[in-house]
Amino acid sequence: MESFVKEILNFLPRELAVLFIAALPVIELRGAIPIGISLGLSPFYTTIISLIGSMIPAPFILFTIKPIFVRLKKTRLFKKLVDKLTDRSLKYNGEKIQKYGVWGLVLVVAIPLPGTGVWSGSLAAALLNMQFKQALSAIFIGNIIAAILVMILSYGVGSLFF
Repeated sequence: MESFVKEILNFLPRELAVLFIAALPVIELRGAIPIGISLGLSPFYTTIISLIGSMIPAPFILFTIKPIFVRLKKTRLFKKLVDKLTDRSLKYNGEKIQKYGVWGLVLVVAIPLPGTGVWSGSLAAALLNMQFKQALSAIFIGNIIAAILVMILSYGVGSLFF
């Protein structure tokens, strides 16, 4: 994965590289913001680009993941993988979302830890049959919170004010 990210950084302009990295699962804006800052982009500019990039997959996941999972479950090759992803997503994120609703989804996306973020939140929201507008709004709000936290942690609290 590291060499893949290095190839992206060498091939694309800095802004597009940050946008693309933010759209990747697992990495998302939690990795894109520090990378953008390390490439010399301003923290605010990097955060905006990362926020846009990380939101790109959300509508696609919300609309398409259930039909894709239904098809993949019919194959012997992917059935176990789909079951594992579904169980894992609902186990770690579903309880919070079911208990707290939209605010639970905001929390799942906002916490900048592994297993949280836009991809996880979108998957859990789709599997729990949340309404598209509510889910996308909650994901966006949570993503803004995560972006601010990651920017502050990446750039340093003191650097933002002095």
